[in-house]
Amino acid sequence: MSRWSRTAWGFAAAAATWVVVIVAPSPVVADQDLGTAAADAIETRRDTQVQQDAWAVEREALRARWRALNHEVDWLDERAELESARTAALQERVDELSRRLAESDRLEASLQDSLLTILDRLEDAVALDTPFLGEERALRLAGLRRELVRPDVPAAEKLRRLLESLQVEAAYGGSVEMTGERIDVDGVVLTVDMLRIGRLSLFWRTPDGKRVGTWDPAADTWIELPEGERRTVGLAMDMAARLRPVEVLSLPVGRIAP
Repeated sequence: MSRWSRTAWGFAAAAATWVVVIVAPSPVVADQDLGTAAADAIETRRDTQVQQDAWAVEREALRARWRALNHEVDWLDERAELESARTAALQERVDELSRRLAESDRLEASLQDSLLTILDRLEDAVALDTPFLGEERALRLAGLRRELVRPDVPAAEKLRRLLESLQVEAAYGGSVEMTGERIDVDGVVLTVDMLRIGRLSLFWRTPDGKRVGTWDPAADTWIELPEGERRTVGLAMDMAARLRPVEVLSLPVGRIAP
């Protein structure tokens, strides 16, 4: 072999040895790499376990919240059904009250007409009645009519006032009363003492007691009674004024109006 060949071979052997040295790692470096990889794997496993544990806790919390929300939805559904039932009941109540209100308005309008009709009849009855307390009764009926036509007065108050007037007029039929009046007798105006015996009869007497008379419903006028009736009429007036004890008297009540 030539020198040059031996030399080339030597270089080749040396290069191969160097390549082997570069390629093949040392045992120490390999152990370090394995340790690092194991540590990284352990760290990764630990992080993964921590994440899994956190997720398990969060998942359980979400499940608990989901169950609570389901219970809340069920409760809200029950409340909604209950409120719907209450709303329906309240609506029925509102409808009933609306119907009653409309009926009340109708009855109030009808009552107004009825009250005015009754008042008309009462005024006619007073006009045809014996003429006592004319001014007082006329003022009462006039005031009543003003009340009945006022729109701001409740129907109940109107009815109360009308019934009150009817009660007053009815009470006249069962009472005896002495009053002072001015009457027209044969075209002469006299100031007299008036005795009212219910609605049966009216008797009058002048202050000096010399003239007595009564109301004649058939003739619709005041008349003078005979002189013989003065004592009887005077006794009746004294009894009405509580000046003497009550006793039975025979009074000329006159004829019944046709």
